[in-house]
Amino acid sequence: MTKRERFLAFANFQAVDRVPRRANFIESLRLALEQRLGKDPWQYFDMDNGDGSPLRPPEGFQYPDYSPYHPGRVHGQNGFTIDGNGCGHLSHGFHHFTEYLSPLINAERFEELERYPIINNATWLDDHMREAANRAHAAGNYTSIFVGHMYENAWQVRGYEPFLMDLLTQRDWAEYLLDKFCENNIRTAVAAARAGYDCIMTGDDVANQNAMMFQPDLWRSVMKPRWAKVIAAARAIKPDIHVWYHSDGNVWDILSDLIEIGITILNPVQPECMNPVAVRKHCGKHLAFDGCVGTQTTFPFGTPADMAKVLHQLADTLDARQGGLMLSPTHVLEPEVPLDNILEFFNTCDQLKGTT
Repeated sequence: MTKRERFLAFANFQAVDRVPRRANFIESLRLALEQRLGKDPWQYFDMDNGDGSPLRPPEGFQYPDYSPYHPGRVHGQNGFTIDGNGCGHLSHGFHHFTEYLSPLINAERFEELERYPIINNATWLDDHMREAANRAHAAGNYTSIFVGHMYENAWQVRGYEPFLMDLLTQRDWAEYLLDKFCENNIRTAVAAARAGYDCIMTGDDVANQNAMMFQPDLWRSVMKPRWAKVIAAARAIKPDIHVWYHSDGNVWDILSDLIEIGITILNPVQPECMNPVAVRKHCGKHLAFDGCVGTQTTFPFGTPADMAKVLHQLADTLDARQGGLMLSPTHVLEPEVPLDNILEFFNTCDQLKGTT
């Protein structure tokens, strides 16, 4: 099977030639793997990753100047950077983790939100997106593109606690920011559908280890209808486009809602938070899984023998040879993960042959 054939079979619960698999690493771990393998791990393992390219700004597009929101700091100096939404990031030297500095955390009037210059992608171009799709499909690969966050972008701009307070005490503030990001996400999703992409990637971290970050009904009234708009806009153009949704943690309470709005692939299905077998029994073939291999358990603390056992159990209990499962770590692999566990992950995955 080509990568595209394998991906579509996995996502549609059809027989695969082998269970698809992939992983991601922080840079220091990637370099350690490269030294061990003698080759960049991305090429060495030939992972089941999709290909694609985002919308691009037209020539002369003026990006907002977010520096006034971070007085006394300069982008690129003393570990400080500003991302594309204007959020500050302060590195404290601990790998890829940064402290968020939210530009609207002290906003006192709604007008301050209205003046905040969130980038608008209405004039952005899809030529690179289309070219990437044509190249990928010609090479036998599937196409996917991340259309953006919504809740995560909103709280990062506003500040975590202020945004949650807004949801409860001044809902119009929270919904204003959510709508700005939703509009951008819709335009990206529509462009991807027109370009013939196989999958759009969505999601927000809306759960912790044990439960949702807030009452499920709050998610249903605020976030669910906005993601439904994004998905419906893409499906109006390409009805068979797959929709991948990410949230760490225990999202059990909204599984049925995700299915209702058209999610077809759930990531990462953390085994420390939800039992993948129980989720499959609950959701049937409405949700394929991308993940299921714990980065809080098996990857850092297991042995290669543990890794092989976990992978075989997942493949067998989830009937992965008939589709519905892409094996992957439930998060980016951190530096404490033993290299032997990573090698065993790919070695065992490649033994999980299908019936095609």
